[in-house]
Amino acid sequence: MSSAVIVSIPMSKKFPAILVLLFAMVVPSLGCSRQRACAFGRGSTHPAPSIPAGLGVNIHFTDPSPGEMKMIAEAGFRWVRMDLKWDLTEQAKGRYDFAAYDRLMAALEPFGIHALFILDYGNPLYDGGAPPRTEAAQQAFARWAVAAAQHFAGREVIWEIYNEPNHAQFWPPRPSARDYAALALKVARAFRESVPDENLVGPATSGIDFEFLETCFKAGLLEYWSAVSVHPYRQGDPETAAMDYCRLRQLIDRYSPVRARSSNGSANPGREVSIISGEWGYSSVWRGMNDERQGQMLARSWLTNAANGIELSIWYDWRDDGDDGGDPEHHFGTVANDYHEDRERVYDIKPAYLAAKTFTSFFGGFSFEKRLEVGGDDDYVLTFRRGNEVRVAAWTADNRAHKVVIPLMAGSYTRVGHTGEDLGTVTAGQDGATITLATAPLYLR
Repeated sequence: MSSAVIVSIPMSKKFPAILVLLFAMVVPSLGCSRQRACAFGRGSTHPAPSIPAGLGVNIHFTDPSPGEMKMIAEAGFRWVRMDLKWDLTEQAKGRYDFAAYDRLMAALEPFGIHALFILDYGNPLYDGGAPPRTEAAQQAFARWAVAAAQHFAGREVIWEIYNEPNHAQFWPPRPSARDYAALALKVARAFRESVPDENLVGPATSGIDFEFLETCFKAGLLEYWSAVSVHPYRQGDPETAAMDYCRLRQLIDRYSPVRARSSNGSANPGREVSIISGEWGYSSVWRGMNDERQGQMLARSWLTNAANGIELSIWYDWRDDGDDGGDPEHHFGTVANDYHEDRERVYDIKPAYLAAKTFTSFFGGFSFEKRLEVGGDDDYVLTFRRGNEVRVAAWTADNRAHKVVIPLMAGSYTRVGHTGEDLGTVTAGQDGATITLATAPLYLR
């Protein structure tokens, strides 16, 4: 392709939650013991990485504006997720040009930020630009994907096969799990043959579409993927994703391949395939939402993911896509849309930006330890540990603020709001510390 600058590549329109099928239609009903195993914070033996190693943000550019990457890094984001579009990087058959993405990688490097590149969408050179369904188009897509991986080999890129292929907007005129699985298998086998050390994930479904995912797993894709990527959007409480993750993990376990056998012939369990939350955000103009509540949802979604063993959490979106107050897609960002070249902070920050920065700095180097059984089912008190040091996050999904007693060792604790405000101290006595839970998370150290 030419050296034209790639700017503002559209990714996806987010609609009200469309979790396609109830899990009960996919797997047998769970008994009480399995339900307890799926309780918040108990659904995984796979620990999330220490904060902020597994946290990132979606972007729509290859050429950041001056000062932009510095702001992304200062918020604590350690990954960016970005389309690597087929039609923009192969504009003549068999000739690949990744120069725009070279520039993006060069911009990320000084800040220690990694890339998750989405191998996605059609190319007018093949199948008229439709999603690659024919054998010839799928083989061409696989060759292009391998060329991209070879070009950036050894740079710790995560390669994701497609974006929301279960959504008609991205796989028109209608999604087909079988067609997608055929494409993904060709890419996966080509990766294993040519770039076996590169990290491949998929399918980046809109919602947690169990029927679509099961088709992928039945096709054998878990043999090749290091993680299953999903987009757990919802307009309700983030904490409800915990049950979905647990159910997905059970589905993964059912289809995970046996990788080897012991000397006596008995099966050894295969490697654990982790889960990635590749897109998840809340538009600040959704009903019942505003900028302040969006910031709460960022913190709560990341806390939910940390407590449930999600290896990578990518927030959607870095900056607002526009200023139209009636368009939800314009208001997923952590910063506003307008660029200010004369300021140190080149974008106006939203509470979501402060929530990200506070979370990554307050819990930097810590990992989720456990959920304390405090208050009711909608009350969440999580502990995070770094060596001998413990920090606490506490909030409720109940809209009514109320007091609980947290069992802490006697002493004085600093309280910090989820957007970084100093809330003074609280003293723990013999029974612990009494605090007021609200929908905005509170942090203690």
